[in-house]
Amino acid sequence: MKFILSFLLLTLLSVPSFAQEITLPETSAKQAYIVDFDTGVVLYNKNGEERMPTSSMSKVLTTIVADDAIRAGTISKDQKITVSEKAWKTGGSRMFLDLNSEVSVGDLLKGIVIQSGNDACVALAEGIAGSEANFVVMMNRKAEEIGMKDSHFMNSNGWPDPNHYSTAKDLALLGTYLIKTYPEEYKVYAEKEFTYNNIKQGNRNPLLYKNIGADGIKTGHTDDGGYGLMGSAVAGDRRVVLVINGTTSMQARADESSKLMEWALTSFKNVNLFEKGTVMAQVPVVLSPTRQINLIVNEQYRTTVPSFAKDAAKVNVTYKSPVVAPVKAGDVLGSARLVLPDGTLKEVSLVAAVDVEESSFFKRLSEKLMILLVGVPE
Repeated sequence: MKFILSFLLLTLLSVPSFAQEITLPETSAKQAYIVDFDTGVVLYNKNGEERMPTSSMSKVLTTIVADDAIRAGTISKDQKITVSEKAWKTGGSRMFLDLNSEVSVGDLLKGIVIQSGNDACVALAEGIAGSEANFVVMMNRKAEEIGMKDSHFMNSNGWPDPNHYSTAKDLALLGTYLIKTYPEEYKVYAEKEFTYNNIKQGNRNPLLYKNIGADGIKTGHTDDGGYGLMGSAVAGDRRVVLVINGTTSMQARADESSKLMEWALTSFKNVNLFEKGTVMAQVPVVLSPTRQINLIVNEQYRTTVPSFAKDAAKVNVTYKSPVVAPVKAGDVLGSARLVLPDGTLKEVSLVAAVDVEESSFFKRLSEKLMILLVGVPE
């Protein structure tokens, strides 16, 4: 027999989307996607799955592939790379590398992140993989590993190419992966300037110059894609990752990213729906001296809700009853089904809180006969 228990938890969970609870800001960006770093809840989505040019935002993936090579011991940050003619001639934003000069991997990474050097990308790619083409294979393989399902890269720096594209959603995933997987390496993204070859250049990320807790990530621009930005900022115990693209100017990029970031940080809060060990139901047990067992949540579950949400909502707890002994602690015996604030459904497993031993043979036989005669005890 299956039982369903409904009880109050958070009223917000019964609504299908944030749009019914809060006013979403408008943006002139063609694409915009914002996600809570901790919970993964999508806070804003405007054409987030639409393919778009990545421009220099794809350099984040370039640095990740390089960081993997450093961790694997293939290269080191102190290792020198000789600047080829191809790297030296690369156009667009530059680190201003000299032909045949030797540059450390560490300086190239700063030149990519802070100065957005296209020449630095090519030099680093050649130094790691022998050629930029070989490095691009590594980039696409890493993108697949991260889970970027609608992205493809043709070069190391985001130079325009019809087959070089991503989505705002994929780039938000990329930014989240960067911060979670490479926390030490990520610190360079917060640096506001870097001097190389006696040329000082400032970080182009406008969020770094505003007092909103921003510490990354990367800007980009192409004629086809417009002005874009991957950003991340922290307020209190929350971090938000934002991607916009398709704004018409540097000023519009700064204004739109700042407006959306501040909205995302102030309009929401993170709450624990369940703590590990929370009792969700008590279930009858048969064929055991133990007559009831608690079903608990086996892990903490955290989500993001509008900052003013405070009432409760329905959560459906489903389990099979009665439970038949023996049972081991941790056995899955039911589930709690939630509707999350972003409209997605979430099912959380409910497990046995303790071991339950079965009765002796004769007691089990006696109880089975009793169940046949009078039914399952409640």
